[in-house]
Amino acid sequence: LSMCSKLCYAIGGAPNQVAGSAASFFLQIYLLDIAHITPFHASLVLFIGKATGAVTDPVAGFFISKSRWTKIGRLMPWVLACTPFTIVSYFFMWYLPPFVSGRVAWYLTFYCLFQALTTLFQVPYSALTMFLSTDQRDRDSATAYRMTMEVLGTLIGAALQGQIVASAHVSPHCTVNLSVNTTDSWHDTPTIPDPSDALSHQVIYMIAAGVIAGVYLLGTVVLFLGVKERDDPYALNSDRAIPFCKGLALTMKHGPYVKLTASFLLISTAVQLEQGNFVLFCTHAAGLRNHFQYLVVTILVSAVVSVPFWQKFLQRFGKKCAACGISWMIPFAVMLVTIPNLILAYFVAFVSGLSIAASLLLPWSMLPDVVDNFRLQNPHGKGHETIFYSSYVFFTKMSAGIGLGISAAGLEFTGYKPGICRQSDDVILTLKLLIGAVPAILILLGLFILLFYPITEESRKETKLALEELR
Repeated sequence: LSMCSKLCYAIGGAPNQVAGSAASFFLQIYLLDIAHITPFHASLVLFIGKATGAVTDPVAGFFISKSRWTKIGRLMPWVLACTPFTIVSYFFMWYLPPFVSGRVAWYLTFYCLFQALTTLFQVPYSALTMFLSTDQRDRDSATAYRMTMEVLGTLIGAALQGQIVASAHVSPHCTVNLSVNTTDSWHDTPTIPDPSDALSHQVIYMIAAGVIAGVYLLGTVVLFLGVKERDDPYALNSDRAIPFCKGLALTMKHGPYVKLTASFLLISTAVQLEQGNFVLFCTHAAGLRNHFQYLVVTILVSAVVSVPFWQKFLQRFGKKCAACGISWMIPFAVMLVTIPNLILAYFVAFVSGLSIAASLLLPWSMLPDVVDNFRLQNPHGKGHETIFYSSYVFFTKMSAGIGLGISAAGLEFTGYKPGICRQSDDVILTLKLLIGAVPAILILLGLFILLFYPITEESRKETKLALEELR
């Protein structure tokens, strides 16, 4: 597999991460502080949107598995067809409608559409890994290229969005270091939004959405022109496609897949909680209102530069051993919560980037091994790759949606009020728990489950030899 093909494949997945990163870091604070909808309604938008994307995964897997081979492949037509609609839904997701009463329905509609359409893009795109090459090293290398570009896309999305919209979240009447002895009226009374400010904030978010929509279009064009999809290399002419429902039942009984999915379901939920609440934590709980965009960039730059390191690490020491790096963020996140210091915040951001890179690279590097293992146990079936990928994305999205929904509902319960300089002590405590304690528990549980993952480096080599014999 040529370097050009790997690079084009990697670039194709970056726009999804650019848009997803902007939404992960900024949508919650946008809904609360710009659109001025309640935390409860924001939690509904986030949870139902993620749930919609999750439900779309098995549906997408079903229809893609039924697709016939075309001149440009079986998966590529899905990627191309959904891109323009994804761009439109993303753009309107950041639009501030002139009416107030129907804003919740507006954001719910377009966020659900965006999640569903990105699923229709992500499932065939991620399954394309299995149809680039038959060699495990080639696929691992392509996955490393892809994850480097996707983390870079996450960086670009957060940096673009952060730098463009930062001015919309800086209140000139709020000081960086707030006095403890604040009056109750100033502490609890929301500021009345100026209509001219609302208009300028809308323009700022529209500019950011337009820039990211352009990145989406460019990435898809590069993917189409630079990647050639191959048909199933192991299938015989006599082999039949596994029916979707039967294939789903088989995957749910496949031990390595169940353990891998359960582990990274918890870990990805922890990362989503960190992403979704980090800007709110910096703004309201850590006194870092004017630094959050730079801290986000620090996290993602660290993640980008560490993906090649993790790729070399897992090649030398094994994929299960590399999972220990995910736990690095736990002590530093707890330190940031207990000692909200600026220098410590940047150090925590750097270490968190290392852990996030490991959590992003490992599951997508391990999933092809699981698919190969399944292929060896079911040698005369084909078309199961999209079932694995779609159901994996389903579980991770559903868990992330539940996590974000619960976190936003927790802010509502503790009395979060948009537009005020200092939130109540209960809200600040909730944000500290969502950044420190809850992700730490989820990561530790996920790593404990991963201890029982049965595919080792030795068994991977045995599977490779057996599949070569099958070919």
